[in-house]
Amino acid sequence: MTKRLLIALVGALPLLAFGGEARAQAACPHKLGAVIPLTGPQGPIGKPIADTAQLAIEHVNAAGGVKGCPIELVLRDDTGQPTLGVDAARYLVDVQKTPAIVGVVGSGIALAIVSSVTTAAKVPMVSCCAVTPTLTKMAEDGKTEGYFFRTIPTSRVFAVAHAVATTDRGYKNPAVIYVNNDFGSTLLRDLEKAIAALGGKIAGAVPYNENQPSYRTEVNQALALKGDALILIAFSQDGATIGREWISLGGTQNLVLHNTLRSQDFINAVGARFLGKAAGIDNAQVAGPSVDAFNAAFKAKFNRDPVGPGLHTVYDSAAVTALAMQQARALDGTAIRDALRLVQDAAGEVVMPGAEGLKKGLDAIKAGRKVRYVGATGPFGFDKNGDVSGPALVWKIDDGKLATDKVIDLEQMAALFRRIGY
Repeated sequence: MTKRLLIALVGALPLLAFGGEARAQAACPHKLGAVIPLTGPQGPIGKPIADTAQLAIEHVNAAGGVKGCPIELVLRDDTGQPTLGVDAARYLVDVQKTPAIVGVVGSGIALAIVSSVTTAAKVPMVSCCAVTPTLTKMAEDGKTEGYFFRTIPTSRVFAVAHAVATTDRGYKNPAVIYVNNDFGSTLLRDLEKAIAALGGKIAGAVPYNENQPSYRTEVNQALALKGDALILIAFSQDGATIGREWISLGGTQNLVLHNTLRSQDFINAVGARFLGKAAGIDNAQVAGPSVDAFNAAFKAKFNRDPVGPGLHTVYDSAAVTALAMQQARALDGTAIRDALRLVQDAAGEVVMPGAEGLKKGLDAIKAGRKVRYVGATGPFGFDKNGDVSGPALVWKIDDGKLATDKVIDLEQMAALFRRIGY
């Protein structure tokens, strides 16, 4: 052995001895992808959702990060368009090499990403907000290969909530305006069944296409149905335009609004004085210490209560994925997919939102102990299709502000599902 080669080998010994650590440090930070609308029709609700996803990552990093490294949330704006959502996901997977993707608000965008990007790339996607049952059917048919998860219940929960909010107020023959995509059409089918089971009948339904400057044609078509209320299934920006034109053309103020319209921006855009009789729906959280922990952390960060669509569910989307990254044998998509259920072990130590709670979970996993993540939405678990169940709420507007009217808890929701025949 030459002297030069001996010196080279000796110099390499530290790297050979500590190669794993050196590689881990070189890989820092670990990346986690997120696809969320920051602009376009869903931008008003997307920005708070993105901020909340980042809050979850801040908590993970304050807790020590994953496998010795901080997490970097690589966020891409899909503008609410499926084609741009696919481009964003491809960038995250192919260029940024993110081993998992969270966020994903629109059902149409989630369908496009699952069909075109993540399943083929073997990258798990944990959606916060995509509710279409079509994704469940895809999972049942083996088309997601187990790489799709969501932390929000399917749109059938929303259909039940709409039906309850409508019939509780004595509306028997509502008209519907709905967004013309898979999300809107599947929700409409479930809504028709739910309304009928609770004693009403939809007068008729009018679809609309997103991101138009005016919807007077659609509004006039809905007015001609002569319903005793209007159920509006629309995204925030479009919903505000439709709401203003509905009121200005003489439509009833008996409004039942989708969860995407649960924002102060919508109230301000339409005018609180026209919304005194309005009701709305959203998914709800099971009361308990994990929900309280998230609510307190959110308020400490943003100086407001976490009221709005997707806030609790996106925190869980990011937090449970980070725990799965810690649990996974390697930071690749298949290992993370398999770990997502492992961090919800019924016999595991309870892990809750917040830096302190997540540190407990990350440390337990590192020590080889089982954990059970109980999140911002309360206890949840992914079923064989990656779905979760959950309660819903009905909201109203008091003195120009959002307020909860009633909660439909898990037991009540299950009873309604049986009554409707889902």
